[in-house]
Amino acid sequence: MHRLLLLGCFWLLTAPTVSSIFQRPTGSPAPPRLQYLLEPLHSTVHTQRGATATLPCVLRALPQNYRVKWSKVEPANYRESIIIITNGLYHKNYGPLSPRVHLRHSHRYDASLTITDVALEDEGRYRCQLVNGLDDESVSLTLHLEGVVFPYQPSNGRYKFNYHEAKRACEQQDSRLATYQQLYKAWTEGLDWCNAGWILDGTVHYPIINSREPCGGRLLLPGVRTYGAKDKQKDRFDAFCFTSALQGQVYFIRGHLNFKEAGQACRNHGAAIAKVGQLYSAWKFSQLDRCDGGWLADGSVRYPITTPRERCGGLPDPGVRSFGFPSKEMRTYGTYCFVGK
Repeated sequence: MHRLLLLGCFWLLTAPTVSSIFQRPTGSPAPPRLQYLLEPLHSTVHTQRGATATLPCVLRALPQNYRVKWSKVEPANYRESIIIITNGLYHKNYGPLSPRVHLRHSHRYDASLTITDVALEDEGRYRCQLVNGLDDESVSLTLHLEGVVFPYQPSNGRYKFNYHEAKRACEQQDSRLATYQQLYKAWTEGLDWCNAGWILDGTVHYPIINSREPCGGRLLLPGVRTYGAKDKQKDRFDAFCFTSALQGQVYFIRGHLNFKEAGQACRNHGAAIAKVGQLYSAWKFSQLDRCDGGWLADGSVRYPITTPRERCGGLPDPGVRSFGFPSKEMRTYGTYCFVGK
C-alpha cells in the first residue's frame, strides 16, 4: 500500500505536461472566479540582481487531490517553462531555475515561489496554476528588476547586429536584451536615442524624447517608435541592453594607458577591466561620477556622470558618456576596473 501511494505521488510530480490535455478550447467562456487561490494583493514583485525574491501564491482551501504548478512565460518564444510542481507533500524542480528556487511553505496553504540570487534573465511573468481534477485556476505575477537600459553598437558602426548577435553582445557586456517594458520605462525616464535596436521579443524600436528631422521628423510626437518584428537572421540593427545591480564594485585607475596596459592595470589590482553593463550599473546604483574617460572590456572609452557640469562634456543630463572606440594603441586614457564581492 505504501509503495502504491509513493508511486502515485511520483507520477504527480513527474508529469508536467499532462495538464495540457485539459486546456479550455478557444472561444470558451471566461474562467470562473478563483475558488481555491487567493488573488495576490500586488501582482508585481520588485527586486534587484543578486537578491532573494518571493512570488506569492496562497491557497484559501486544499482540494482533496491537487497539484500546484509554477511556470515562467518566455517572451522570446511565447512558451511557458515549468519551474516546479508540488502536490502539497512532495515537489519536483525543472529547468535552469531549478538550483535557485524553492517553495516558501511557511504554512500548509502556502505555495509561494522563492528565487534566490536573482539573475537578469529571471525578470518576467510567472504563473501559479492549481490543477484539481478537470478544473484549474491560476494567478499571474510579474518579477520586476530595478535596472538601467542602454543602447549598444559594436566598434564597426551602427546596424551591424542580427538578433542573435545583439543578444550575445548584451550578454558579453554583463547585461541582456531589454524587454519592451524596460525600454518604455527607460524612455519615460529620459532615454532619447535615434538608432533602432533589437529587444528581447525580436522586435525593433527606438525611444525619442525630442522629435527631430533625422529621427522620424519634427511632426511626430515623442514616444517609443517601432519597426515591429524583423527577420532575426537577416535584418541588422543596434541593441538595447538591460542590466541591474552589481555584485561588486567598479573603480577608476588613472593613467595614460593603451588598451592592453589598461587590462593589465586592473589585473595587477586583482580585478578585471569593467564591462559596459557594469559601468552603467555602477553609475545607476552606486552614483559613480567621474570626468575621466577610461577603457572598458569591449575596447570603448566611456565615463559616468551623475552630476552634469560644464567641464565634463557640457550635456545637461546625467548619463554615461562615450568617446567611441579609439585605437587600442592610444595612451590617452585611464581604465575602469571591476572587482566582484
